[in-house]
Amino acid sequence: MAYGDRDMSSLQMTMVAAFVRLAYRPRMATAERGRARVAAAKGPSAPPARLRRRHAVATRQVAGFDCHTVTPRGRPAQRAAVYLHGGAYISEISAQHWALVSRLADAGVRVEVPSYGLAPQHTHRDAYPFLTEVYRQLLTAVDADTVTVLGDSAGGGLALGLARTLAGADLPQPRRLVLIAPWLDLTMSNPGIPAVEARDPWLRRAGLHEAAAAWAGGDDRTDPRLSPLNGPLTGLAPIDLYVGSRDICLPDALLLRDRADAEGTPVRLTVCEGAVHVYPLVPAPEGRAAARAIVATVAGRTVRTTGADPAR
Repeated sequence: MAYGDRDMSSLQMTMVAAFVRLAYRPRMATAERGRARVAAAKGPSAPPARLRRRHAVATRQVAGFDCHTVTPRGRPAQRAAVYLHGGAYISEISAQHWALVSRLADAGVRVEVPSYGLAPQHTHRDAYPFLTEVYRQLLTAVDADTVTVLGDSAGGGLALGLARTLAGADLPQPRRLVLIAPWLDLTMSNPGIPAVEARDPWLRRAGLHEAAAAWAGGDDRTDPRLSPLNGPLTGLAPIDLYVGSRDICLPDALLLRDRADAEGTPVRLTVCEGAVHVYPLVPAPEGRAAARAIVATVAGRTVRTTGADPAR
């Protein structure tokens, strides 16, 4: 099926696409620029003042890294989540990520936001022990069947990778996984990617390969801890998967859906026509609708979704 018809998207999404094409695509358009992005200084990862004013925020050290706990102010949380931010494993958490965290807390969700170490100073070898301990500590306070693990882009891939390792750590699966445009295969070898890449206004493989190499730290990028699409999916929590039709992550998202179906893992895929990478985080009608659905799911509310799995 063909995707990416610009006429299917809202005016706001079209404007977002034009903006990211001008502002962000050049940063990773070539291997040289990708290496420069990898080497660039990292920005702050602390919760912004606005979030601290609206919610209760506590920060602690876990395995040498910060973990921020954001909870509703003045009332108990009914659900919990671990949120893993995107940024190609080289960029810090952004305002758009914190906005989603704030919406989750508004809905009565306790949100753990682990500041995992970024490449090239850190690799996946640092991330997994840290995230596993964050999850383990969370389960001393809440039941696993109240927890959602969610992430976007690189954080989405890391969320799936974490879920795959929980059994080996003698930890239960969460209630659900929510993956927003996850980066599922660091080799980006899916033969369907080039056609979508031509329509993606944001991401390019040339620069992403440099970020992938830094995060792998010399390890084989096909390893399921780096490319969780390559590992077994049996026994995982049900998966909600969101991706835009103008997103380089689309072909692997479709492949994840097919493999999960084959292995008996429930998956609910939403492909948004005309939408860009991590569209639930962008200020467009499609993004706001998806964000509402995600918040409702994590908070345990019944939500009627539209546009689910049009690729079937």
